[in-house]
Amino acid sequence: MTLAPGELGAYRPALRPGLLLGPARLRGPATVHRIKDPGSGSSFEIGVKECFLLARMDGLRSLDDLGEEYGRQFGRRLGEQNWQQLLGLLGSRGLLAGAPGGAPESPAPAGLPVHRPRLEGTPLKGTWRLVSDAQASSGRLYRALRPVLRPAVQLPLLALVVAMELLLGLHLGELGRGAWWLAQRPALLLGALVLLWLSITLHELAHAVAAQAYGTGVAEIGLHWRVPMAFMYCTVEDYPYLRSRVQQVVISGAGALMNLVFLLPFCVWWAALPPGGDTRRALSGLLLLGSAQALVNLVPLPPLDGYAMLSNALGLAGYATETRRYLGLRLSRGPEARTRLAAYSRRAHLVYGLYGLATALLCAAVAAALLLTAGRLILH
Repeated sequence: MTLAPGELGAYRPALRPGLLLGPARLRGPATVHRIKDPGSGSSFEIGVKECFLLARMDGLRSLDDLGEEYGRQFGRRLGEQNWQQLLGLLGSRGLLAGAPGGAPESPAPAGLPVHRPRLEGTPLKGTWRLVSDAQASSGRLYRALRPVLRPAVQLPLLALVVAMELLLGLHLGELGRGAWWLAQRPALLLGALVLLWLSITLHELAHAVAAQAYGTGVAEIGLHWRVPMAFMYCTVEDYPYLRSRVQQVVISGAGALMNLVFLLPFCVWWAALPPGGDTRRALSGLLLLGSAQALVNLVPLPPLDGYAMLSNALGLAGYATETRRYLGLRLSRGPEARTRLAAYSRRAHLVYGLYGLATALLCAAVAAALLLTAGRLILH
């Protein structure tokens, strides 16, 4: 977009309605915000200063007004070339509601959202969208479940699943023996796996219901298959653009909570039985497998839900990749690496250093557990 010098200060830019502007997130040494056009699905990241301006482009403030606010916030005014570059970027991406000089109100390149076919792939690997309107379907499910989604119900449920896991932890040896007993009985093992598959389905629907509770979009609900496995999936869009980190964490963690809630009646049944019976052994195996399924999903490694939960809780973007990059700089001794490390804030040093250390300790613990298990199997 190009404006005549006399028009520049008086121009009142406005972003297109419906654009999503995300909260601040740490990416490497920089703080970024993500902006998304829901119509086209395109998104990109901008810096703090650009976000400051975009958040105030409401069609009421002129560029002169924006320049004064920007100067008070950051200590300097933007020049004409800076404005032209910013407006040109927004115009080329179709993000402005109107543009001087005959620019269209609606960006032509954005077009309409691309609708994928219901069935994609081959008999060996593919995707089947189970509902044509995932937003409407999940909305009906949310309205049906709304009475049990209140904090007065959810907080006691959370306390119950924590108590259940503590109880099961005290009987870990029995659960392990039950899982081994279950593994030697294919028919019972198949039944347990079917129940766990149902738990995965409820896990995905829980993400959709939580998204509906906070007013964000559900794009798809369907089935992925990769022979010999098939599992439900739910694509929840736009929840990272919510302003509340608590809401983001709830949406990303709803599936794991559902997995644990699913186990509660089986745990009550297990606890009511005397030790030693076949039914209690089968339930022991189911509870161990189900708990492992839920708790492993809370580990903050991609692509697990725990990774998204930590990202949302701390306001981070791509922190696994950024941690690898940060550690690479730390291990390097060159002057360029030292210069780049100097750009990291104290918080960035702390986040990436601790995450790298925790990941290394977790990998070492898993390797030690595998070696210990292999050693026991060899000895026996």
